[in-house]
Amino acid sequence: MATTVTPEMAAAVKGRGYLRNVGTDCFSARVITVNGRVTTEQVRGLVEAADRYGEGMVTLTSRLTFEIPGIHYDNIEPFEKALAEAGLAVGGTGPRVRPVVSCKGTICHFGNIDTFELSERIHREFYEGYRPYKVPKKFKIGVGGCPNNCIKPTINDIGIVGANKPVYDTRLCRGCAKCKIMEACPIDCCEIIAGKLMVKKECLWCGRCIGKCPFGVVPEAENGMKVFVGGRWGKKTREGTQVNHFFTSQDEVCDFIENTILYYIENGEPGERLETTLDRLGFEDAVKRILSGEFKQRKEQILATAQ
Repeated sequence: MATTVTPEMAAAVKGRGYLRNVGTDCFSARVITVNGRVTTEQVRGLVEAADRYGEGMVTLTSRLTFEIPGIHYDNIEPFEKALAEAGLAVGGTGPRVRPVVSCKGTICHFGNIDTFELSERIHREFYEGYRPYKVPKKFKIGVGGCPNNCIKPTINDIGIVGANKPVYDTRLCRGCAKCKIMEACPIDCCEIIAGKLMVKKECLWCGRCIGKCPFGVVPEAENGMKVFVGGRWGKKTREGTQVNHFFTSQDEVCDFIENTILYYIENGEPGERLETTLDRLGFEDAVKRILSGEFKQRKEQILATAQ
């Protein structure tokens, strides 16, 4: 006889990544990907598990994960075993660091950073590494390769955007009537004033102007990342605030992410998203403390409160 699922049983498996299908004792299993990438072998294993234990359907989420509906409570354990054989796992729910989302900046001609490499590191260090620890609500991270913002990184708790910050030498500008820099700029943030190129503060550091001037006005760029903090999407929406610091390495970004998570664990109220914590305690002071690295110095002490 099939198990009758109580609300307590449903709540317990929800924390593992199973969302109850309305009016049934079946669940949708949230299957994790690493930045939306899976191998063909993993896809075959996923399809076989969905056919055998679900209702033969695979759906997609906005966080680049799969959901398999129609899995009866009694089939959860064998379903997980079949997934494990394919190198896949269920998760991504509850008050935890959530799976990272990433664009395809590694292979996109607009990409300024290796988004796959960075997001895979974030997945290992913070989705997997922090899985045993609770955060006040949930914590989402997005990695975008350029200011096109295809995966909307700035509406995550932390959003990372690849950037090529132009290095200008306007002394070389000849005030051309047909400026190659102005032609290359997708947001019209450049203009010729008094015979010289002027760049407005609205420059997004997309890098499309690099090397376009035949006289070497923009010969190179400083490669790195912009980081946005406190974004969210849902019933309450907010774009993250850009941190006034240009990040030039993965190590620097990951240190910032870890210190932010630890800050959130230590200062967030239960059920409170990061943006609310920052509003309550002050964005400027919080970012200053996060950049100082003070929370990582007390990592073990902070995590002891989050188990």
